[in-house]
Amino acid sequence: MTQSTDGPTGPGGTDAPDAVTLDDVRDAARRLAGVAHRTPVLRSRTLDALVGAEVHLKCENFQRVGAFKFRGAYNALSRLSPEQLARGVAAYSSGNHAQAVALAARELGSRAVIVMPEDSPKSKTDATAGYGAEIVRYDRYTEDRVALGRQLAEERGLALIPPYEHPHIIAGQGTAALELIEETGPLDALLTPVGGGGLMAGSATAATALVPGIRMIGVEPEAGDDTLRSLAAGHPVTIPVPHTIADGQAIATPGELTFAINRRLLDSVALVSDDEIRAAMRFAFERLKIVTEPSGASALAALLAGRIRPLPPRVGVIISGGNVGLERFVELLG
Repeated sequence: MTQSTDGPTGPGGTDAPDAVTLDDVRDAARRLAGVAHRTPVLRSRTLDALVGAEVHLKCENFQRVGAFKFRGAYNALSRLSPEQLARGVAAYSSGNHAQAVALAARELGSRAVIVMPEDSPKSKTDATAGYGAEIVRYDRYTEDRVALGRQLAEERGLALIPPYEHPHIIAGQGTAALELIEETGPLDALLTPVGGGGLMAGSATAATALVPGIRMIGVEPEAGDDTLRSLAAGHPVTIPVPHTIADGQAIATPGELTFAINRRLLDSVALVSDDEIRAAMRFAFERLKIVTEPSGASALAALLAGRIRPLPPRVGVIISGGNVGLERFVELLG
């Protein structure tokens, strides 16, 4: 299922200013040089033959903390003043942003307090704590994580680092697409998982500036189609917190800033089922020899399930993360 995004731009149908530009993404890349990994781009003849296109997989499962989130977190934290870093930072996250902020804070000599759902995967909470963060738990189905994060930051005097709703976060995430296109040259389309929208907003900012005419295709789980619905409505809408194996995409509403960018730059959004995500995780493990978490495999799932039609000749796919514990991986695929 896809949804065209042709029409007025920005929230409510008005043009939004360019909150993030290609220059911002390039500046983020300079800050990340030597700190973040320049992740590999994988090719597979088997995959190409299956889908009928030349596919380039940007493997952010090999990024520090196991996901693209470190890019945005470090870019944002590195811009805080010494006084802010001394006081510490706060964030809210289901897991990958939590780990990213925790590690970035440790790298920069700061401390982090993270609001995480009670049902976050154990591998993600253990890793976050392992990077030195204090974890505050909440119920994602009954409590508002944004309100909790803001309250915590205010009470403790911490700098709040949101998971996607910030220009520095978006610019940092866009460095994944920047690296991909620098390595592959022009692509006809780029498939990117969409949760809160930061990875897509940054990727679309970089890709459309570097390759005019590239098709930007977002991918959401069927149960978490808040961006698709928002694009159809012309403004951010809120859905019930989705129940999906793709915990990193279990978002009830897109960010205002990310939606403004994505509404302007996205061409379509495809939906994938949990079973299709499982199939993509299995394919990645058995044929590509890489481990992906459910959210990380959603864009690959759309490709394998034939959700993108017509499929152009040269396609990029962002594998956004690989943070899944062994027990959970076996539970999902066993």
